[in-house]
Amino acid sequence: MTLKPLSAAFCFLCLPGLAAAGEKTVYGLNEYAALQGIDLEVAAKLDTGAKTASLSARDIKRFKRNGESWVRFYLAIDAAHSHPIERPLARVSKIKRRAGDYDPEEGKKYTARPVIELDICMGSALRSIEVNLTDRSAFQYPLLIGSEALKRFDALVDPSLKYAAGKPACANAAHTAE
Repeated sequence: MTLKPLSAAFCFLCLPGLAAAGEKTVYGLNEYAALQGIDLEVAAKLDTGAKTASLSARDIKRFKRNGESWVRFYLAIDAAHSHPIERPLARVSKIKRRAGDYDPEEGKKYTARPVIELDICMGSALRSIEVNLTDRSAFQYPLLIGSEALKRFDALVDPSLKYAAGKPACANAAHTAE
């Protein structure tokens, strides 16, 4: 009989967490993402185990423009994206190499990747997130959205779902509430 009051107390302690969960948007393991300013929609993998977001890019070059650091790259998605994209460099990220990617002779356990800010639309939510640039052409999804970006989307990820948010439907000019 003492279990009932104890279980009721436990449920009340969990209510704040449930209320916070109610304010979040449920996304699937994969979602459609519109890359604002690039006029491109891609399939993305949502990965809570990755910290950062990654976009498939090739021929990545850093350069200076008016004393500021910029990056020029081509999307490594398909042959249709043959024009260069230029964005200000937000920072350079150190990404830990996987065991199969580590060369003991080289001795570097990290790889440096340029990071840009990019406006991404998923469902009806438009957020500015940091995205590192790397060649993901060997992967199924050209965009990986990690935990830092998922926080900005107030996301809950249900891995049993795919494309739960539907096609991106954001207004081009305005960000939704963050």
